[in-house]
Amino acid sequence: MQKNLNMTMVDWYSEGIGLCYVVEKKILEKQTKYQKIEICISKQFGKLLFIDGNLQSVEKFEENYHEILVHPAIFPHPDCKKVLIIGGGEGATLREVLKHPVEKTKMVDIDGEMIEIAKNYLKYDRGAFCDKRTELIIDDGVKFIKKEEEIYDVIIVDATDPSNNSHYLYTTDFYIKVFLRLNKFGIFTTYAGGGYYFQPEILKMIYKNMKNVFDMVKIYSFPIAGFLPGFSFIIGVKGNINIENIPEIKTKIELKYYSPEIHHHLFVLPYYFEKELKIL
Repeated sequence: MQKNLNMTMVDWYSEGIGLCYVVEKKILEKQTKYQKIEICISKQFGKLLFIDGNLQSVEKFEENYHEILVHPAIFPHPDCKKVLIIGGGEGATLREVLKHPVEKTKMVDIDGEMIEIAKNYLKYDRGAFCDKRTELIIDDGVKFIKKEEEIYDVIIVDATDPSNNSHYLYTTDFYIKVFLRLNKFGIFTTYAGGGYYFQPEILKMIYKNMKNVFDMVKIYSFPIAGFLPGFSFIIGVKGNINIENIPEIKTKIELKYYSPEIHHHLFVLPYYFEKELKIL
């Protein structure tokens, strides 16, 4: 180890697999009401955000995750005007949504302290929190969706892995409430864990719960730089929308990873896993 690098952070997966990150210093450690937040500086990736000991984002490649979470849901929608984000405290998911000509985006996050930390230390939002189309609500997303009455074209969940704090966000009951808040043509997308290589049972559980509710459900996967490969996401469709094909992109927006060419390949899964899904 180089002498100027004096500590390591390890991100452990439940399957006993871990990644080790050599960092130069820790610039923040704070226990909020809901979670422990740590931000470190690494030579390779820039800032690293850990929540409850688990790596959430790397500064150098954060667009890699947030573009792939957001754009495969919004581009296929025929007329996306209103978007709801549950979670996404870093502000980057909001930033990617607002690249589209949406009229309104409501973001609901339980931890207001996380948002202030993101504004002051990460700055991934690049002004999205101040955009006139943004409505920021500090609330429990689960409680919010139960009382919400507004209808949305796209709903996005950007949360941590299923755990005691976020387990309900991956249940059939939650997906029913999401379905009711979608327009007659609506798209829902969610982060779904470490994918078919590292967390296949979690992925199949989420897929099965969504299939109980949505008209069509598709898993898609993309390598996320700085993490173990194979992160997965799941899209649920309400109504007749072909999410695998997108219309010609007329809106010119700045992108680093997502493209129409990549979109057409996102939904191709390994043959063995396709067969496993068919029996669920």
